[in-house]
Amino acid sequence: MSGGGRSELDERFQGDALDESIWVPYYLAHWSSREGSAASYELTDRGLRLQVPPEQGLWCPLLHDEPLRVSCIQSASFSGPVGSSLGPQPFRAGLTVAEEQPTMWGYTPTYGVVEVTMRGRVTDRSMFAFWLSGIEDRPERSGEICVAEIFGSDFEDGSAHVGIGVHAFRDPLLEEEFSTSLLPIDVSDDHTYGVEWRPDGLRFSIDSEVVRTSAQSPNYPMQLMIGVFDFPDRPGPDDHVPEMTVSRVRGRPFDAMA
Repeated sequence: MSGGGRSELDERFQGDALDESIWVPYYLAHWSSREGSAASYELTDRGLRLQVPPEQGLWCPLLHDEPLRVSCIQSASFSGPVGSSLGPQPFRAGLTVAEEQPTMWGYTPTYGVVEVTMRGRVTDRSMFAFWLSGIEDRPERSGEICVAEIFGSDFEDGSAHVGIGVHAFRDPLLEEEFSTSLLPIDVSDDHTYGVEWRPDGLRFSIDSEVVRTSAQSPNYPMQLMIGVFDFPDRPGPDDHVPEMTVSRVRGRPFDAMA
């Protein structure tokens, strides 16, 4: 088994509905269910708006240690049968599939340039993020390239601490390499967060300016994950609606980088 799907992507979220040949509007539904992991979203003239309204339920409330609510889209879908352990991004030991998911490889590149133009409104108890995650058809293909992770608690004098780097998880060839950088950007405005992913390393950029490099490079297909998260047990306003708007997602191989 391996990821397939299209080799290029230029998504601007135009039209009346999300293109579900590319995007799955559920967050890791195999550990929960589609009903229990559905994103709250709408398509607007500015792009895809993901929100976490007060009435949205907790994700995996009996399994996830910290209470979490999330609206996320991902560019692939796959799991083993109910009761198996086969599925992307297990968050604790001993997890088994609660609801089998259909296999769909919407966009799962290996190498290339991937960029997301997005903005967010978050508080001390919420965050938004864009990352690439191994499809985990085998446990070792589980590394993560985190392009941008932004918590509302990490703003400072018109700047924001942006989490960037590599998470190894169950990939024995990777090492944990993740940290935040204080960058002079207003994350409530549109910015383009990108990664140039080559066999010999990674170049992370914001608005085409390189902000971080790494000599590590996962060598298997990855799916895109874009989402906004709320942690209701953390201090912060209960009536705030965390949200992010994604106006463009672009992915292309190196021979199409012009």
